[in-house]
Amino acid sequence: MRTKTTITIMTAAVVMLPFAGCYRTPGVSQGWQNQTGTSGAGRAGGIESAKTTAVDSAIELSDRYAKLSDEASAMRLQNQNLESENQRLKADLKTTQDRLEKAQKELNEVNDMLVQMRVELNNWKTDVLGFRGEMRDAEKAQLEALIKILKMLGAEIKTDSSDKPEPAKVTQAPASEEQK
Repeated sequence: MRTKTTITIMTAAVVMLPFAGCYRTPGVSQGWQNQTGTSGAGRAGGIESAKTTAVDSAIELSDRYAKLSDEASAMRLQNQNLESENQRLKADLKTTQDRLEKAQKELNEVNDMLVQMRVELNNWKTDVLGFRGEMRDAEKAQLEALIKILKMLGAEIKTDSSDKPEPAKVTQAPASEEQK
């Protein structure tokens, strides 16, 4: 909207300039030229051609202004798009950080639970090994008690002294005449 208003004002100024006497005829010396032959307007406005009139320069400046206004509006739109994308990314970052914190908390809890379970498993292994030793001791005591009972009953006991523990071999003594 602002661009259209500016263009309208510039066009009206361009149309009115020739009637106001602000134009230059080529070949006619004007009072505002400096002694080197170049006009002050040519140096200041960046207009290089001596044949350029005020109308042409106004049109050129109007065109430049329109292009710059279009570029400015395009940059504003791009800026708005970047700002909205930035806001979206900030929101995504916030949710992602929340999820990450939750996952780290759960991971720490699970890690603590695994450490506790490992300790309990090691205690259980120790208990099982202890019970195994107790069971061996109990079986050994039972065998010793059984051997004593058999000896009392008069059984002949043979034991092997090898590396492998084998159950004691028990043979009965020949029956005496009293038992018959």
